[in-house]
Amino acid sequence: MTVGVVMLVHTAFDRAEQLARHWVAGGCPVVIHVDKTVNDASYDSFAVALSDLDQVKFSKRQRCEWGTWGIVAGTQSACELMLKSFPQVRHVFLASGSCMPLRPVRELRRYLDSRPRTDFIESATTADVPWTVGGLDQERFTLRFPFSWRRNRYLFDRYVALQRLVRFRRRIPDGLVPHMGSQWWCLTRQTLSAILQDPDRPAYDKYFAKVWIPDESYFQTLVRVYSTSIESRSLTLSKFDFQGKPHIFYDDHLQLLRRSDCFVARKVWPRADRLYQAFLLEDAATMKGAEPNPGKIDRIFAKAVDRRTKGRPGLYMQSRWPNEDWENGITCAPYSVFGGFAELFENFEPWLAKITGAQVHGHLYAPDRVQFDGRQQFFNGAMSDHAGIRDHNPQMFLTNLIWNTRGERQAFQFGPSDTQKISWMIAKDPNAQVSVISGCWAVPLFQSNRNFADLRHEAAHLQRIENEHLAALRSRWAKARVRIWTMADFIESPMEALQVIVDEMTGKTTRRLTEAPRMYDLTGFGQFLQNLKNQGMHPYLMGDFPVETAPLNQAPKPRKPYLVK
Repeated sequence: MTVGVVMLVHTAFDRAEQLARHWVAGGCPVVIHVDKTVNDASYDSFAVALSDLDQVKFSKRQRCEWGTWGIVAGTQSACELMLKSFPQVRHVFLASGSCMPLRPVRELRRYLDSRPRTDFIESATTADVPWTVGGLDQERFTLRFPFSWRRNRYLFDRYVALQRLVRFRRRIPDGLVPHMGSQWWCLTRQTLSAILQDPDRPAYDKYFAKVWIPDESYFQTLVRVYSTSIESRSLTLSKFDFQGKPHIFYDDHLQLLRRSDCFVARKVWPRADRLYQAFLLEDAATMKGAEPNPGKIDRIFAKAVDRRTKGRPGLYMQSRWPNEDWENGITCAPYSVFGGFAELFENFEPWLAKITGAQVHGHLYAPDRVQFDGRQQFFNGAMSDHAGIRDHNPQMFLTNLIWNTRGERQAFQFGPSDTQKISWMIAKDPNAQVSVISGCWAVPLFQSNRNFADLRHEAAHLQRIENEHLAALRSRWAKARVRIWTMADFIESPMEALQVIVDEMTGKTTRRLTEAPRMYDLTGFGQFLQNLKNQGMHPYLMGDFPVETAPLNQAPKPRKPYLVK
């Protein structure tokens, strides 16, 4: 008894010929199905190249397209020819022209000879499989799919939506429970012949011809009717990414494939010369005797999928641009954002840089230009201070700034006078440490020499903007580390608040601060706020700031005492 190999081929005929000869040399007859879409010249040349092998036959050709019935029909015709032409075959192994044997063929034969009644096919109900992509699991068995998903995606989606709307449902044939699994299986002659010779096969074929991706459900479902011993796993190593596309193995996967102990790998790049040399020639005499264990490399594939979908934190590039909220972190490192500190303290930026060792910028999102540290015109990564370039994509500007300065803490000022498109990004970024003294935007207005009517109008405008920014920081979607003080509360104990900020930035509890930046003179600021109220504007973000006015009636100065003799 031996193993027969059915090969589905549609491209890379030179490699398919090499693989067919390898199977035959190992004692396995081969039946090849070539996609009918392949031109006759290529098919004839391929058939002539293998005409010297009596153990190789070609089956009737079917037109094959991904997700359609043609793949199953081609497999059926090839299997029928296999069972008819090679009566010594006990197991039929389904492979493709890119499925490469990883272990000696005779070892596969020995493995199957010890399990003469066992069918190796992945077969699970739709509720138990996690790999369905596109939202079609049970529906692929109850809806119709007359349009190609690849060539007519619009019609495919609209027709599915229409069937859902009218609640159309196809009837599943009696006695069948839909199962799904890998296309690549190894069935016994007994089970396979029972499937192909079943008197109800025309009805089953008619039903599955309208199922989406029937090559992953036809044999997987019918094997449950006829098999007496099923190993619900494939002997072929096939891995898929999060989009349902198969991973392709290249030359640098050599050691990875060796560790899997699997008999066959799908799918190998046709130009992976090193792999073909290693597994079809050099390792032809190596016997392992180990049980196939693709789980050994599952961790590596899981990490690859995670890297592809999430990437490295804070890294964006042309080859990988994740969808919004798919990022593995908006930025790559912690940074600090200060609101109101530069308006309340003199020389706050150099003081903070000296205390924490961080690189402290001004208002990176100032309307006129980017205020880099030291007011540089260009910064790390050739970043320009041009406001127009920054505002083309404000989020990427900050992401690039943090990425280009990895290893050094960044801090910058942000207030209601700045471009606000970055507000929600900061709020949702877990790397952001945001400290805000609300209402400090009024200090520069208080210090300016402008008409009070203009000041009142701008104060109302800035207060409205800052209130929206604070709402984002306080929202349930915010993930940043946020601290907010009103101006009145902060100036009561500024050293305590500054100590907390410095400790968090440095990552350790430093010695108590002995110096603080000098606060601007706020004499008369309370009266300024009262004047805003008197003009109809309510400056509520500053908190309960005291009004310090001189009393109208002052007591006379006491006279000096003198001695009378």
